[in-house]
Amino acid sequence: MNKSAKISGQQDSGRTGLPAHEVIYRQLRDLVLFGDLAPGQPVTIQGLTARLDAGMTPVREAIRRLTAEGALEFQGNRRVCVPLLSADNISEIILARQWLDPHLTLRATERASLEDLERLTALDETLDAAITKGDLRAYLELNYRFHKHLYDIADAPILANLAEGLWLRFGPSLRVVCGRMGTQNLPDKHKDMLDAMHARDAESAARAIREDVIQGMEQVRQSLESSSPAH
Repeated sequence: MNKSAKISGQQDSGRTGLPAHEVIYRQLRDLVLFGDLAPGQPVTIQGLTARLDAGMTPVREAIRRLTAEGALEFQGNRRVCVPLLSADNISEIILARQWLDPHLTLRATERASLEDLERLTALDETLDAAITKGDLRAYLELNYRFHKHLYDIADAPILANLAEGLWLRFGPSLRVVCGRMGTQNLPDKHKDMLDAMHARDAESAARAIREDVIQGMEQVRQSLESSSPAH
């Protein structure tokens, strides 16, 4: 594990009082979510204990949880891997997200405080800066944080959990596709959504986020389709 990630994990544990196994779970989850572990990449428990500077027991528990969430797959012989998604898999995710994200945005628009909107705007501005700099890793994390904050505002934990589970599944593929395209080719509808939220126009905000989801996920689907063996 790199030094900054290790320090971050130590700070999280110290600040929140999280048990060690939860800290390790979150660190491994981020490796999957932001594509630091590539689709199809096999990893061993021993390799992860070294990378995360952790004991085998919390690593096994983190793997178990992420496997149950569909973010990892067991391959036997103590090996796991990040699942390889197909274009059809992404089509399923698009179908789910184009309902979930707009519905959560509807709720968020009705509930958002001025502070919430300021936080979303700040995240989007930082996201734009990452795009300008070509910082792919920062883009992926900030884009997720933007949507995650929107889910938090919506105050619908069951729906938000479903939406975040989808992010875990497509995150690694998104990293690959964005790496091919470059950050300059990653437009979004965040500003349209924020304008609508400021106006308390929930329907327009939901429509903007639906377009954002479809636009981004279609890029992933088309890229996977064009790179499949049949093509």
